[in-house]
Amino acid sequence: MFEVHPKLAEDCITIGSFGLCRLLLMNDANYPWLILVPEREGVMEIYQLSQEHQQQLLRESSRLAQGLAEDFGADKMNIAALGNVVPQLHIHHIVRYRNDPAWPAPVWGKTEAKPYQHGQIEVLRQRLHRLFADLAPVS
Repeated sequence: MFEVHPKLAEDCITIGSFGLCRLLLMNDANYPWLILVPEREGVMEIYQLSQEHQQQLLRESSRLAQGLAEDFGADKMNIAALGNVVPQLHIHHIVRYRNDPAWPAPVWGKTEAKPYQHGQIEVLRQRLHRLFADLAPVS
């Protein structure tokens, strides 16, 4: 049975689900930062997905990146699948601005995470659900 890795569950807020992936919001208000996690048990690398699921992941990732870039006015989108700390396959999508706290370096380890306030989470959740109208809530 699929479960989000405990570290992701601890650091993120579940926003919803696309056809293949769970959509998580990193609880760091320094950056609009979302994570796609394919809802497949035991998958650590993209090549472990079937070809159909690899293509679906690419479609969902591209759609997410484009939507975020356009809606949030990104200067650059950082998209990465590292997995050194969390082995479960997950793809980071981070909206970057030339004036953000880590620019031009990667965001990891540059600043302390600034957790969202409850009201901010709900506003962002609604914004993302409008932006991705087919995003299904996850209970």
